[in-house]
Amino acid sequence: MATTFEGVIGLEVHAELLTTSKMFCGCAVVDSTTAAPNMHVCPICLGMPGVLPVINRAAVEYAIRVGLALNCEIAPYNVFARKSYFYPDQPKGFQISQYELPLAKNGYLMIDLPDGSTKRIGIRRAHLEEDTGKLMHIGNSSLVDFNRSGVPLLEIVSEPDIRTADEAEAYARKLRALLIYSGANTGDMSKGVLRMEPNISVRPVGSDEFRTRVEVKNLNSIKVLQKASAFEIARHAKVYEQGGTIKQATLGWDEMRQQTVVQREKESASDYRYFPEPDLPPLHISREWVEEIRQQLPEMPDAKRDRFLSMGLSRYEASVLVTERSVADWFEQVLAAGAEPKKTANWLLNEVFARMNKAGLDQDVIGTIKVTPAALAALIKLVDAGTINNNAAKTILDNIFEQGGEPAEWVKELGLEQTRDVSAVEAAVAKVMSDNPKDVDRFCAGEEKVVRFLMGLVMREGKGKFPADLAQQVLTEKLTALCGSK
Repeated sequence: MATTFEGVIGLEVHAELLTTSKMFCGCAVVDSTTAAPNMHVCPICLGMPGVLPVINRAAVEYAIRVGLALNCEIAPYNVFARKSYFYPDQPKGFQISQYELPLAKNGYLMIDLPDGSTKRIGIRRAHLEEDTGKLMHIGNSSLVDFNRSGVPLLEIVSEPDIRTADEAEAYARKLRALLIYSGANTGDMSKGVLRMEPNISVRPVGSDEFRTRVEVKNLNSIKVLQKASAFEIARHAKVYEQGGTIKQATLGWDEMRQQTVVQREKESASDYRYFPEPDLPPLHISREWVEEIRQQLPEMPDAKRDRFLSMGLSRYEASVLVTERSVADWFEQVLAAGAEPKKTANWLLNEVFARMNKAGLDQDVIGTIKVTPAALAALIKLVDAGTINNNAAKTILDNIFEQGGEPAEWVKELGLEQTRDVSAVEAAVAKVMSDNPKDVDRFCAGEEKVVRFLMGLVMREGKGKFPADLAQQVLTEKLTALCGSK
């Protein structure tokens, strides 16, 4: 009988913290994708002899904030260490990090699974360190930009509690949302400010053993994380089924070939030769400071989701709305403008998102579209008041999305205001029945579902001006009367 394998995944996430200066010097933190290379450096972040680092207090505060949001214990006594490795993107030949005594540990994050259940993923540690420089490979040469070298990083390490690629995706999305809500990170993975590295192995289902694992480095997309995890789980299972062995290694993801590639043999902790950083004193964090930061935490995604649930939204609707903080904020601005929560969620998730997807826009840029929260609220109110029907509202939304403007102005310009002129509706119904005698006969024969087809034709005749309830009433009355006379 063939062995069934399950994944064993632990995730390391590196999040750049939103400080204005670097971790151990006063150099400005800049966008490494746009700033001129090597312009925001100094002797400290370049590792010149004789320089002394100084701990960035704001970075420590951001780290505590994230640690609390992850339900971690915040250690009162922290020690920085030197992590030795020799790559061209690290000018000192070592990285200042934390190892034996991290800032936060023993936390957890709850994730939502597709079947509606939840799962607890343990957080082993969250520790502070400095980022490396950025390598650019051009032909047979490599260039290095040290603007990013020394930027504060928070490394968050999960327990190996993740079993599938989909669970890895759910964990990554939840953690990204938490980082954004806490104000510690922008979540913009395209710029490298948030990078994910899964450690992956497999084992027979029901076993508690830990087999040889590999690490996939520097993934800058959650979808790529999902694909790389799925690929490695399948690869490991196939190797074991064929009687082979897995070699510990560091891998990269080849997007063109949709597969992982070996970069180097994996180092172990002993290869880094950690020892206490002699130029930095131990970091003491008072309980008073921790509690002060705890009181300042904003509403986190789970709490916001639960509040949305109390408004009558489904768990699915609430969960989608809180995934991006910008979306949740936009939704609440629509409510503040007077719209009803359930209707707002429906219009946002089904109509606004559809237009954004068609335009190739990610949900996190909702604040940049031409449809404002006030405009959506006004559009919903026009439908509620019976001024326009749903189809007309969608037409108006199309125009606002493309050109901007106010719903009331588009109603006038497009002539979409509803009319309750019964004679006009009766004329449209008469025309539709006359033009479609076979469908009328089908109705009279008992096929009541044909009403929906005929109703669509009546609404088209009215060019969006007929109230649906009135059109439905007149059509049903005329059909019933005709059938009764036959």
